[in-house]
Amino acid sequence: MSAPTRPEAVVTHEAVEPRAGRRARGVSGVLLLLVGLVTVVGWGLGSGPGDATFSFGEGTAVTLPDLTLPGTATPVVLGGLVALLGLYQLARGFRSRRTPVVAGIAVVAFVLAFLAWAMSGGEGSSIDVVRLLRSTVFLATPLILGALAGVLGERSGVVNVAIEGQLLTGAFTAALVASLAGSLGAGVVGAVLAGALVGWLLAVFAIRYRVNQVILGVVLNAAALGFTGWAYKALMQSDTARFNSPGVLQPVAIPVLSEIPVLGPLLFDANVVVYLMYVLIVALQVVLFRTRWGLRTRAVGEHPKAADTLGVPVLRMRYVNVVVAGGMAGLGGAFLSVGTIGPFTENMSAGKGFIALAAVIFGRWTPKGAVAASLLFGFFAALQTLVGVLPYGSAVPASFLSALPYLATIFAVAGFVGRVRPPAASGEPYPA
Repeated sequence: MSAPTRPEAVVTHEAVEPRAGRRARGVSGVLLLLVGLVTVVGWGLGSGPGDATFSFGEGTAVTLPDLTLPGTATPVVLGGLVALLGLYQLARGFRSRRTPVVAGIAVVAFVLAFLAWAMSGGEGSSIDVVRLLRSTVFLATPLILGALAGVLGERSGVVNVAIEGQLLTGAFTAALVASLAGSLGAGVVGAVLAGALVGWLLAVFAIRYRVNQVILGVVLNAAALGFTGWAYKALMQSDTARFNSPGVLQPVAIPVLSEIPVLGPLLFDANVVVYLMYVLIVALQVVLFRTRWGLRTRAVGEHPKAADTLGVPVLRMRYVNVVVAGGMAGLGGAFLSVGTIGPFTENMSAGKGFIALAAVIFGRWTPKGAVAASLLFGFFAALQTLVGVLPYGSAVPASFLSALPYLATIFAVAGFVGRVRPPAASGEPYPA
């Protein structure tokens, strides 16, 4: 005869989960409501008499017509929509699978309202949407590759704080090897190998010697900064023509696809590193969630002891994945140098590795989420250079736009992403 269930245990279990859900729903609902009110009051009621024009005419044979929106009504309507979403979230709540969609709608509405306000202060103001989005992809490419490296590492149980050092080492090696070999392809391969080398150092000290992974990542970043800075001054500045004249990867337009309006010049007229990034995004998403290797990777990141019991080589899986992740970040470093301006400059990564790490958290430790978060950071970086030339743009400090992605990350973790935890064994060493 089975023992009776204790009533207090049932009450406690049923009370804790709904309370946590209500708290998260309340936080996200209040955030949406605040964003809506700021949009209505700040961008809508404070707008000028002019209209906002969005053009789509760059780089294709087919030209789309311009989109003209009223400068005052647009922010009011979009802000009201976001506020209604917040009220619904507070009253009933969206399903967990719909919250990323709701968050995306809120971000798009806020940005469109802001741009409409910024253009409303004068006649004839317009924004080339294709050019803005191309700048977004351009600026987000190293962030995406670094974030993919972070996702693969954490899914394997290793926190990759050394993304910054891998980007910097990759950028330096790409410029140096391409200059010496006279081949940009050799520079890209060298960058991948250099990033993989830093990943190997991370794996050896984190997995074999069980060094604290956060401290280890900071040390590797400092070492990369010091080494590349010394080599830049000792080699590249002393003989620029020999050691730091790699050239730049030229865009390669894909026939037919590059002529598609908006999407063509945005996605299919780029250099080889961007195309490799597309392949890595799809490959990592498929491998992690549709293959045996991906199942094992997620197992050693969630419960390595159970995976070891089932015969999964935990340490070998972690070694391989961390080294591969380093190669991905090294490819992002190649984009910083030979993929953009060519020559290497000191501290060229400029904190992009840490932004990529934030994108991993914002993206909920998934490849597609990390890509979306990286694009958000890239979009606001592109927006900084554009807003200043708009009628009301000079009234907005550039630091405000720089801070928005970080504020969005904090709010998302608190409200939308707070219930999604990282891999359980991330950062935890496993005995050999």
